[in-house]
Amino acid sequence: MTEIMPVVEENFNLGDFLLDRHIREGKGDKAAIYYQDKVITYQDLLEASNRAGNALRKLGVEQENRVMICLPDCPEFLFSYFGAMRIGAVPVPISTMALPQDYKYFLEDSLAKVLITDENLAPGFTEVLHELNHLKHFIVKGLPESGQLNFDRLLEEASPSLKVVQTHKDDMAFWLYSSGTTGSPKGVVHLHHDVPAFMPSYCDNVLHMTENDIVYSASKMYFSYGRNVSIETTFLRGASVVLVPELPKPETVADVITHYKPTIYFSIPTSYMGVLELLEKDEGKYDFSSLRTCISAGEAMPKVIFQRWKEKFGLEILDGIGSTDVGGIYISNMPGVVKVGSCGMLLPGFEAMLTDEGGNEVADGETGVLWISNDGTTPFYWRKHEKSKEVIVGKWFNTSDQFYKDSDGFYWYSGRADDMLKAGGIWVSPVEIEGILLEHPAVQECAVVGKVDKSNLEKPLAFVVLKHGYEASSALEKELQDFVRSKTARYKYPRWVEFVDELPRTASGKVQRFKLRAMLQE
Repeated sequence: MTEIMPVVEENFNLGDFLLDRHIREGKGDKAAIYYQDKVITYQDLLEASNRAGNALRKLGVEQENRVMICLPDCPEFLFSYFGAMRIGAVPVPISTMALPQDYKYFLEDSLAKVLITDENLAPGFTEVLHELNHLKHFIVKGLPESGQLNFDRLLEEASPSLKVVQTHKDDMAFWLYSSGTTGSPKGVVHLHHDVPAFMPSYCDNVLHMTENDIVYSASKMYFSYGRNVSIETTFLRGASVVLVPELPKPETVADVITHYKPTIYFSIPTSYMGVLELLEKDEGKYDFSSLRTCISAGEAMPKVIFQRWKEKFGLEILDGIGSTDVGGIYISNMPGVVKVGSCGMLLPGFEAMLTDEGGNEVADGETGVLWISNDGTTPFYWRKHEKSKEVIVGKWFNTSDQFYKDSDGFYWYSGRADDMLKAGGIWVSPVEIEGILLEHPAVQECAVVGKVDKSNLEKPLAFVVLKHGYEASSALEKELQDFVRSKTARYKYPRWVEFVDELPRTASGKVQRFKLRAMLQE
């Protein structure tokens, strides 16, 4: 494995590093973005980002002011993101799938002066506008209403030339709000020097990425995985990105890959499964031959999906795990170095330790909480002082994820620390049970949580979404229970099976187990 970490000077602006650097290297005419059959070059992107930065500055945006971005994946997202960063302001992307009260929380918590959204999403903000105390400018891509500013007009009236603000490497560069798998979102702060600390190792050791690659992500830019992919890997290496505003339904994914011919595809297990089922129905309709690398993150990759994808395309899905807090993926399988079902090996540039409840390091093969150290990890959560102290201890960050490491250095995910459950007095990983259930032909999706029985003992309960053509029944429940019993220790089988239409998920596709546990209390 190689390790290539760029030198970061005291005065360092991430926007300059990701964008201007390629212009200085003579790549201005190279494609940066493919979007709805349009090609936007690096020079085009630079000028549009400069216009956005100048427009924000004219509105009174100053260094370290937050600029909230709520847009689907589109060029204007990147114009706004880089434009804010270039004037020393802090872009804060948020989910396009949130509710009006969520938008109120994001805006009030961040103290954002400016909001950039589009005409389809604007009504969600308008609904809570009278409750906001800090927002000064409401910018809309498309047709703005009274009191809103027109995004395109602001850019048209702004200069395409801008001198990038000389920010310090330790200034705030961007925020993201955590996806909320365990409760209310936290404002995760990242600094200008963070991306050069956490991203190059993944690009070099896992992706083997070059400027000739075309990236496509089913995951959106408003959360960490999508941002890593469509912004940081792409512009770190001067590659090209395909931006798609629509949700990544299997048909959309297959059409995009066939049309734009990306070389690297990023997704999550649920989406990979959906694409496989589509291709089984429409054999020969789509062309995936351009792909050389397929990546998964966000939740554990079940063996059955990995095997089916490799049988069909001859490509390994390289599973890994990262977090919004650490910034990117820090453990991953690598090309030709894969253990199916594991999250892979620790990447160069990161340190890791697994600890027990007393904070002592555990031996190989024993399950412990994963702590990660890297200079790109968030320095703190915004307005969450106590939580920051709880998870950030010196150079170490507590991921709250449970793992064990085998003798070859591969890490195996056992679930969140608060997701683990005991059955028969023995710790059980929900992920293991879910992986077995997904091998059953009737199971589309599933999630396992703990439920207390009449004896006040916790036992596994499985929420199951069935595939089309299967119907819930007591007979099927018993069949699924027997199926798990046949493949693992008896005490691990789900004592109950609840058939549901869908699982509650975050915008990034992670199952919200706390909501499932809450359903059991109703």
